[in-house]
Amino acid sequence: MKNLTNNFCNSYQPVKALLICQKQTTVEDGGEESNIYVESYDIGKFGKPINAHPLTFKETLQLSGLFQAAEEMKTGFLRSRGIIPNQVLYVNPQQGGYAVWFTPPQEVPLYFASALGIKSGRGKVPAMLWKAGREELAVFALKAGKKPTGNTKLFHAPFFNIYRTGRVCMGTVKINISESARLEDFMAQWENYFWNSYFSHLMDDFNPVTENIVQLWQTLVKSENAFPTHLLKSTNDTLQSLMT
Repeated sequence: MKNLTNNFCNSYQPVKALLICQKQTTVEDGGEESNIYVESYDIGKFGKPINAHPLTFKETLQLSGLFQAAEEMKTGFLRSRGIIPNQVLYVNPQQGGYAVWFTPPQEVPLYFASALGIKSGRGKVPAMLWKAGREELAVFALKAGKKPTGNTKLFHAPFFNIYRTGRVCMGTVKINISESARLEDFMAQWENYFWNSYFSHLMDDFNPVTENIVQLWQTLVKSENAFPTHLLKSTNDTLQSLMT
């Protein structure tokens, strides 16, 4: 095993040591209580503790700042950097939590595997609903372009690589969502993963639209027309049911 001490000490030098002392005292009702005293040491030139003194107020504030930063790293997942974006519909920031948001109709880059016979290019897509955790994404289509409500009906997203449930098969895409990802970064990262991956096949041979999906996208990628939402297939879900 390699000795890493020298490598570690080349970057980090000890400057402070804390000694925590505890004293048990008997109280009036016969019980005991603990009293804590913290002694602070500076670290001298040769790595030895010197200048022992009670932990000062300034040192306490510095120590508190370190703990606060560590706590923010643990609890920062899906926290907004400021005002929550208007497209956000629901957030569960707990460990294993998820976010739900929508995007209006838009033009995006679309990449298709060569075996489909669809030329990659930019295309118009319908409004979409996104539900994602750190490791999994589900997407649905919306017929209206406005912000959905709890009773809004969800439709199958008109793309390849998506199961009937809405779950997206990301294939070989390497998902790397930080445990402390902020809400805005989290949404942007998932949308980037989705739109920059290659659509390659239907999941379980399920066609999410009422026409031939290959022919549909062959036509849409070449045109400036909005996505024909009348071709969407309805699911049994609403926004409310997706969040329960």
